[in-house]
Amino acid sequence: YGLTLLFSASAATLAWGILCYWISALGVTAGAHRLWSHRSYKATFPLRVFLAIANSMAFQNDIYEWARDHRAHHKYSETDADPHNASRGFFFSHIGWLLVRKHPDVIEKGSKLELSDLKADEVVMFQRRYYKLSVILMCFTIPTVVPWYFWGESLWISYFVPGLLRYTLVLNATWLVNSAAHMWGNRPYDKNISPRENRFVTFSAIGEGFHNYHHTFPYDYSASEFGWKVNLTTCF
Repeated sequence: YGLTLLFSASAATLAWGILCYWISALGVTAGAHRLWSHRSYKATFPLRVFLAIANSMAFQNDIYEWARDHRAHHKYSETDADPHNASRGFFFSHIGWLLVRKHPDVIEKGSKLELSDLKADEVVMFQRRYYKLSVILMCFTIPTVVPWYFWGESLWISYFVPGLLRYTLVLNATWLVNSAAHMWGNRPYDKNISPRENRFVTFSAIGEGFHNYHHTFPYDYSASEFGWKVNLTTCF
């Protein structure tokens, strides 16, 4: 429905929606993924706070749970212990895994992962403790109220465009890393694994589509070989 309102929204509202998209995506890519899941770089306290706030704007489970599932995904990729096992098909790896109970292997193997670094991170645990409140504020309230309060956009358009439409697009951009980037594209780094280099995913997920490279070299902070080229997360 938000798509039908795009031509009714002001330029400022559209720009705000794009900014919220970018912030939300960074909370996942630079935050939950590259920093907290892989510890591929070190971040100062203010940066960690910003990324945690951005992650709440993305509303894709709290950082602790996201990182736990992602570590399981890498360690047990495309087995029953992989939370979004791509061998079960596009729909399951894209969204289906969130609609059903976790496979017993996911629960068992996930409980044995080393997560002490996450438990020791006060930013991660604070966000986990107040996650529901932070999501209401960052994912829905602020994206909606800012256009209405500062430049008089209608609450209806504010809620459905920079609020829900932006949220839905970021969700699917992230999910495409789990689905499309495991099915379509080339495999120049390791042909024995399923993850692929997918240009569309690289664009939509601000740099996360170099997936064959990432699964081959998971601790590279850039998640790609070519620096910040088409990789806004690395540029950030």
